[in-house]
Amino acid sequence: MTPLEVALLAAVILAASCLQGSIGFGMGMLAAPFIALIDASLLPVIVIMLATVVTLIVAVMDRAALDLRGAGWALAGRVPGTAVGAWLVAVMSTTLLSWAVAVVVLLGVVVSLRGWRPRVTRTTQAVAGALSGVMGTTTSVGGAPMAIIWQSSEGPRLRGTMSAFFLVGSSLSLVALFLWGAVPSHALVTAGWMAPVAIVGVVLSRYLNRFLNRRRTRAIALGASALGALTLIATRVVEML
Repeated sequence: MTPLEVALLAAVILAASCLQGSIGFGMGMLAAPFIALIDASLLPVIVIMLATVVTLIVAVMDRAALDLRGAGWALAGRVPGTAVGAWLVAVMSTTLLSWAVAVVVLLGVVVSLRGWRPRVTRTTQAVAGALSGVMGTTTSVGGAPMAIIWQSSEGPRLRGTMSAFFLVGSSLSLVALFLWGAVPSHALVTAGWMAPVAIVGVVLSRYLNRFLNRRRTRAIALGASALGALTLIATRVVEML
């Protein structure tokens, strides 16, 4: 990557980590489309690795408020979903992966805007966990199903529960990707360089939480995510012409 691309990547990781630290999800939704524009071969590994770091920090900070039972049912679904997702990564091309990222992000934005609110039960949490496993492992964008299920939660409870779920889920995804041989060495190195940037983003989120309410943060996240996905789609269309 050129110095400019490294700087752009750092800026995206900083913003995405700050978002994840503020509302408990959204790192992949915000970062993945822009990372795909910079270097699609980094996906999904770099986002999953950095999300593991961020969710560990947030889960520890908000551990008193997390819903262990709900996270447990969601993780029961995440395991088989992760296995399916890892297999898909092993057989998908980077071009197809880019399209998958864009489509998944836009679907997540549309569903979020429509405000669909399913009942929170053991079954719906497990199903959402399975969908999150497939989406998160293939595209690094696995937050939408869990955000839909737990959208009525507030503040620390949302952040803590989402972070606990994604901490375990991201770890499972990494193990599955390693087993399938779908972890390129350059993605590991880049993730290592960007880890301090992600940590700074979490620290910043604690200060921004004092000024941004949940509605404004959500609007910014969805807007930036949609912009990134549309930009990615436009770029791939131009390449095809």
